[in-house]
Amino acid sequence: MSEIKKTAMITIAGRPNVGKSTLTNALVGEKIAIVSSKPQTTRNRICGVFNQGDTQFVFLDTPGFHRARTRLGDYMVKVVRESVADVDGVCLLVEPIAKVGPPEQALIDRIREEKLPAVLVINKIDTVEKAQLLEVMAAYSAACDFDAIIPISAQRKEGLDVLMGQLAGYAQEGPQLFPDGMTTDQPERQIVAEIVREKLLRNLDKEVPHGTAIEVTKFSERDSGVIDLDVTIYCEKASHKGIIIGKNGATLKKIASHAREDIERFMGTKVYMETWVKVKENWRDNLNYIRSFGYDEQ
Repeated sequence: MSEIKKTAMITIAGRPNVGKSTLTNALVGEKIAIVSSKPQTTRNRICGVFNQGDTQFVFLDTPGFHRARTRLGDYMVKVVRESVADVDGVCLLVEPIAKVGPPEQALIDRIREEKLPAVLVINKIDTVEKAQLLEVMAAYSAACDFDAIIPISAQRKEGLDVLMGQLAGYAQEGPQLFPDGMTTDQPERQIVAEIVREKLLRNLDKEVPHGTAIEVTKFSERDSGVIDLDVTIYCEKASHKGIIIGKNGATLKKIASHAREDIERFMGTKVYMETWVKVKENWRDNLNYIRSFGYDEQ
């Protein structure tokens, strides 16, 4: 194994649902960020670590940059703004649409404000023709002088070698920040909570999953290696609680089963998990609740 002599701290930013977490997972080579088809899946900044040659890459997967409508939304936007600062470079991830939207322009302004080197990464290129891709490149070239414009498909892992080659140029001489074998800075308890939230996003419709928060109240390991978990799912309305539980508890059982499978895969051991659903009305606009669920303003 090569000795790490350089580090590259890279922020991955973009509007909601553009593929930031999918890209982070692809670059790290392991699922460290939850993914769903719904916007605003990521709420916290998630750190992904990948060593290549003599360089340690640290990728900051951020929430989607959007117009906040709740106190939680305010927190998420603040996380993005603070992540586009004090890093070695920024990947602005966009969809192949030949128009610079307000979220993208706001992020470009932030990149300029911080005088950061930046790469435009056009995701989902497998969904468009080459002529359309050229129009996207032209639109963004007119908006900002990016160091490079790199088309990729994070889902298919296409174009990632080219992207990594570009990002390697941002590496700075310095010591290794994370030990070998470590792929994320998230504690295990937080990863468990995020996996459960991912299953809620994938199994529930419309606004219901966005109003949920997860608390892992018990995380203990038996002598046999089996892990015992107590997990509470909080939602904002009594009617949402009924939807999450489902008829005869069927929906909650399905969510818990899918979550347990992923948690066992991540932990590498058998998991016994009990789940409850409780109501905390309008928690997304209550700073005390927001902080208690781990969305803490530093």
